[in-house]
Amino acid sequence: MSVPAFAPLPQPRTAEGAPRRVGVEIELGGLAEADVACHCAEALGGQAHQRDSHIWQVTGSEIGDIEVYLDIFLRNAAKSRLRDLALDLGREVVPVEIVTGPLDMEGLARLDALREALRAAGALGSGAGWLFGFGVHFNIEVAGEADADTVRPLLAYALVEDWLRAAYPIDEARRLLPFTDPYPTDFVRALITAGPGATRDAVTGLYLEHTPSRNRGLDMLPLLAHFAPERIAAAIEDKTSARPTFHFRLPDCRIDEAGWSLAAEWQRWVMVERVAADSALLRRLSDAWEDDHGLITLSRQGWATRAGRILQSAGITSA
Repeated sequence: MSVPAFAPLPQPRTAEGAPRRVGVEIELGGLAEADVACHCAEALGGQAHQRDSHIWQVTGSEIGDIEVYLDIFLRNAAKSRLRDLALDLGREVVPVEIVTGPLDMEGLARLDALREALRAAGALGSGAGWLFGFGVHFNIEVAGEADADTVRPLLAYALVEDWLRAAYPIDEARRLLPFTDPYPTDFVRALITAGPGATRDAVTGLYLEHTPSRNRGLDMLPLLAHFAPERIAAAIEDKTSARPTFHFRLPDCRIDEAGWSLAAEWQRWVMVERVAADSALLRRLSDAWEDDHGLITLSRQGWATRAGRILQSAGITSA
């Protein structure tokens, strides 16, 4: 089976010179946790072990340890017959989640090869049911501790998010569910005013003021909590796992569709970082965004179209 190549990041190494790595979370339906864990072990090596009634782990695989579990908060509750019953009842709409540790590009390609085995076994993706709002999350290691390493990709994403949603529409169920809401326009406006040279501290304040939520296509709270754990903990009631990664949760999981791949979804983030690396393009998009938006934004489609034209002229969309 041919596995699509994963495009490299514009800045593929950290400030320390190590390859930047990416953790992956894949949500899917149609298979039980045990079946998913066994297929992971068969495709990637290692041993599948049951840790709890709804939690499995694959150890010693080609890409390291893999967690497989029913993606619901109850899995972390104290084990009881009532908890297990609630988990069983939720199985029809709650996804099974595959979670990897940080992977390099070769590890990502090996993980991508797993999708064909899961599809053949009956795995279902976002489009298989009205309540199947399944997604793929990439946890991309930040390039370094410099303010620009955080601020510029965030600004780039905020500027092109509407285009990403129009060019690669997410499933209807995921649009209705709150887990991947777009950034508010007031936040984008504030980011543009702050500019790509803003400090991470200032941008953290803007984020907490305008969008203090985990439910975004790009959830910045884990990364911001890595640098300012006490500040985030004091402002956010939801538990935030601090880690030095961009939590990119916009892409769908379409694992049951022939031709779909993790590599194609990964391309979205590569385009974001290509924009972030181009100062002139960031300025051009920022100026055009302000020109396009008045005091009130009635529709985001116009900006999506205009942003697409700008990206195309810069050679970004053909990456």
